[in-house]
Amino acid sequence: MRRMKQLENQIAVVTGAGRGIGRAIALKFAAEGADVVCVSRTAENSEKVASEVHALGRKAWAHAVDVADSAAVDAATEKILADCGKVDILVNNAGVTRDGLLMRMSDADWDTVLNTNLKGAFLVTKGFSRAMLRQRSGRIINISSISGLVGNAGQCNYAASKAGLIGFTQSAAREFASRGITVNAIAPGFIETDMTAE
Repeated sequence: MRRMKQLENQIAVVTGAGRGIGRAIALKFAAEGADVVCVSRTAENSEKVASEVHALGRKAWAHAVDVADSAAVDAATEKILADCGKVDILVNNAGVTRDGLLMRMSDADWDTVLNTNLKGAFLVTKGFSRAMLRQRSGRIINISSISGLVGNAGQCNYAASKAGLIGFTQSAAREFASRGITVNAIAPGFIETDMTAE
């Protein structure tokens, strides 16, 4: 008898799915039976991971989206919901670093990190929350960081974005809990990925 996989008949959206932690999450979800929407800033990366999901026998969709761009996120969420019919799991994993000492940090480096890591999670969650509220179910997982809990020299922008993501998670969880939607954050320590290698 075939074992029912944990995420069978579920559709998961993973942002930052093109590499690193996001790619690993997308492939693990597929291995557990989910169909996966791979969202990455570049079409090349999202398509590459989508083809890996396909190779595991699951449906996959690839979307190139800058999660900090409100109009792009609106268009993508609309298309994803039209194509998939529903979204059961959302993983807000898209993130960037622009490390530097506070005194030397440019406005642009601050804005880039906060807009991608924090505003991006807000925009994408907002985009899919209506559909989740209608179906009265959903799982939202935000990838924060140990830096958001303890800080890190040279990462004021990154630590602030990840600490903000924890507060965002706690507030969203209170808003959505009564409708069957859970919102949680994971705060990994240092993990070797393309991003941390930079």
